[in-house]
Amino acid sequence: MSETIYRDTWVEVDLDAIEYNIKQMKEKLPADSNIIAVVKADGYGHGSVQVAKKALQAGAKALAVALLEEALLLREASIDVPILVLGRVPPRGALIASEHDITLTFFQKEWLQEVNTYSFTKNLKLHMKWDTGMGRIGIRTEDELKGTLNALNENPNIYLTGVYTHFATADEKDLTYFYEQKDRFNKFWNVFKELWPHEVDIHIGNSAASIRLPNEMKDYIRFGISMYGLYPSNSVKEEKEIDLKQAFSLHSRFIHVKKLAPGESVSYGGTYTAEEEEYIGTIPIGYGDGWIRKLQGISVLVEGKRMPIIGRICMDQTMIRLDREYPVGTHVTLIGEQDNEVIEMDEIANYLDTINYEIPCIINHRVPRIYKEHNAYRSK
Repeated sequence: MSETIYRDTWVEVDLDAIEYNIKQMKEKLPADSNIIAVVKADGYGHGSVQVAKKALQAGAKALAVALLEEALLLREASIDVPILVLGRVPPRGALIASEHDITLTFFQKEWLQEVNTYSFTKNLKLHMKWDTGMGRIGIRTEDELKGTLNALNENPNIYLTGVYTHFATADEKDLTYFYEQKDRFNKFWNVFKELWPHEVDIHIGNSAASIRLPNEMKDYIRFGISMYGLYPSNSVKEEKEIDLKQAFSLHSRFIHVKKLAPGESVSYGGTYTAEEEEYIGTIPIGYGDGWIRKLQGISVLVEGKRMPIIGRICMDQTMIRLDREYPVGTHVTLIGEQDNEVIEMDEIANYLDTINYEIPCIINHRVPRIYKEHNAYRSK
């Protein structure tokens, strides 16, 4: 680990796992289908620049983010492949996007009409989003599609290079709604082909759809959560259509270990009181880091043994009930593997009644990221 990291709490990101997961996905896809690596939300909390570079080395051909700011960060890191912004960027951002060769998503005729009034020194590339049933953003009717395509012809420096949609239920056991969305996309596509003579790229597959139905995907897939080694749902996980390796693990070390006498309490509100003599270890992580108070009661790993969090989790510190006295500095694993015992991201998500996507995203950057690659470590 880097000598510049002074805190005894850190995240390890296994970049080799990112590479492994991409190669597993590539083996499932048709030979003419490519991967867009989704690195929004700072690479789902893993580190967008580091993950993007590894994903491209592993065979991804393009990147996707949610914000223009995220795309600019990648360009600042000298990443020069196609980058698509999946969210709506205000029209005023179009000039910056064109200057940095960043592709924007659009789905509103009014947005395009405003952008058409700008004078571009470089071409602006766009992908059109179709809402086939997700209900967030996107063109919903054939009339909207026709009106928006007409507005595209007004500025010679604006190019439509792709169309896409997003599936709402591709990770569920019942795929009825998935196929309804796919049918809607195909109907839109038939109308589009009649009105637009130019070739465009198509991407409809998220992780779940691409894993389960790789041969039904188009030119590109968007590989998001599963690139990080996480299954989109229990249904996808149970089907075992792909083998994934989790890239994210969370670690700490004891900064204090003490013996409690019977009747002594721990942390705010005195919600935990020792019934007998016992040892309590303190680790330097808390809700200020994204290790939220609702995780009181869940286990961590100490020498490969599960031990519970007791008392209320504080902003910066968490207390663990131990089976014996351990020295200060003993390694604690909160997410990941230790001595053949594993606490998976799904376990944390289930405890919090949420999805695994959320867990690495909420562990914020007070917690430094350490990058593991070919058995070597480097800091962010």
